[in-house]
Amino acid sequence: MKKAISILVLIISIVSCNSEKKHNPLEGTWRLISAETTEKDSTFSTFNPKTKMIKIINETHFAFFNHDLNNGKDSTNAVFFGGGGKYTLKDSIYTENLEYFNNRQWENGKFEFTVKIKNDTLTQKGIEKVEKLGINRIITEKYVREK
Repeated sequence: MKKAISILVLIISIVSCNSEKKHNPLEGTWRLISAETTEKDSTFSTFNPKTKMIKIINETHFAFFNHDLNNGKDSTNAVFFGGGGKYTLKDSIYTENLEYFNNRQWENGKFEFTVKIKNDTLTQKGIEKVEKLGINRIITEKYVREK
């Protein structure tokens, strides 16, 4: 009986050591390097080189922060916004559930993107739609992984 229990403990130990968690390639910190928007028949860049935006993704949540590079000293060009919430990832479909945002009218929005990672670059493309604000556009954002 002692031998059977010892073998069972050994098998459980081996199985638990080998059950590695699948790595999520989205996890990490990403810096925005380009952004464009398509509304109706017009596509234009929305990337502002005078700001820095990062997106942080962990196992269950995402957060993004954007601020001007002048430390807010020029009040006419001072920028700060941030938001976050939970997300889901199924194959290449990444869906953000925006729970927090400094523009409260965006909160509780659900935004679905197709994501692709090539080397250290993350590209996400999808529809940004907020009916109460009259927003309905396609956005494409490219991020590079922060080291």
